[in-house]
Amino acid sequence: MTDFWLISVPMDKTSLTSVEKLKRTITKTHLASSWRFSIPDLKVGILDSLLSVSDDLSKLDTLTESVIKTTCQCMKEVMEPSSDKVLENALANGVDLMSYVTKFQWDKAKYPTALPLSNLADLINKEVLLVETELKSRAAAYNRVKANLQSLEHKLEGNMQTRSLNGIIRKQDLVVSEYLTTLLVVVSRGSYLLWEKSYESFSAFVVPRSSRKLLEDGEGGLFSVTLFKRAVCEFKTKAQESKFIVREYSFDLEEKKQQELTQLSTHKKEQYGIFVRWLKVNFSQVFIAWIHLKALRVFVESVLRYGLPVNYQALLLQTDKKRSKKLKDELSSLFEYLDPTASTTDVSDQVSSDIPGLCQQEYSSYICFHINTSVLS
Repeated sequence: MTDFWLISVPMDKTSLTSVEKLKRTITKTHLASSWRFSIPDLKVGILDSLLSVSDDLSKLDTLTESVIKTTCQCMKEVMEPSSDKVLENALANGVDLMSYVTKFQWDKAKYPTALPLSNLADLINKEVLLVETELKSRAAAYNRVKANLQSLEHKLEGNMQTRSLNGIIRKQDLVVSEYLTTLLVVVSRGSYLLWEKSYESFSAFVVPRSSRKLLEDGEGGLFSVTLFKRAVCEFKTKAQESKFIVREYSFDLEEKKQQELTQLSTHKKEQYGIFVRWLKVNFSQVFIAWIHLKALRVFVESVLRYGLPVNYQALLLQTDKKRSKKLKDELSSLFEYLDPTASTTDVSDQVSSDIPGLCQQEYSSYICFHINTSVLS
């Protein structure tokens, strides 16, 4: 599981020394990999408003991660047999998620740095909510098409009463004239003998010895019987009393069902292509917004924690679940001086790398947020 820790420490001499020591330690022990994480100079605004912005960003972080996961899950469900290739399609700006995060560059065209922090948060919020709303609508529409197709396929591939007879029943199997017609009757396997003995007695207008077995499966068979059209209602009533099922059939009806199946299948393929493309594009947009949101949070928390003038450095660490505790201990040891009281609390143990992207739920001496790029796990 790929777990990124986005940390921030002040740019004082002691911190710089600690960062260099950290880099040497993780290189020597293979505890983690590290990258500089570039965050541009943003507008601080009024310090009193930063607490409100911080709270808004925390809630938006949770929402954005939820939309990312939902988008991925939807992509996985839609792609069905190819779901193992979802990771190949879950990209950000055309590159894999790890590459995007480690080489992150702030998009000034999309998120102008001259805007107040609250406005930048609003931009991301609107973008995420729009994707969330449209995702629900598109997923519901696609699932309706899929459900209708599956329902029709189930009927046409079901039991003898509903399954398609297209290509099975031939025109020569049916007698249709001005006075005569042929009915198709479903007979259970244990009732064959009863059918042969009784069907001629269901009406005086049944053609003798006209029954033929046309199809058979594990449950029973489909028999034809020829009779005068005037006796159809009488025959159906008597057949029903004997537990035989007369199924409606015509070549036109079968052709109509087949056309409906073809149309639904074609429609689903069209919708599949459109939906998958939409999912790929919007996953990328929301993930990009999410990483910008993380950068915003680091900036705001750094100002709140380390004060003005803005003077901090952000570092991206990549580790795995097995090494996360050792990395946390190393960071706590190196940066304890920033706030000695932070090491006396046990709440840090409440945060797990299994909860990617959530706001910082422990108080540590340094600023730290998690980014998990294994969004499909």
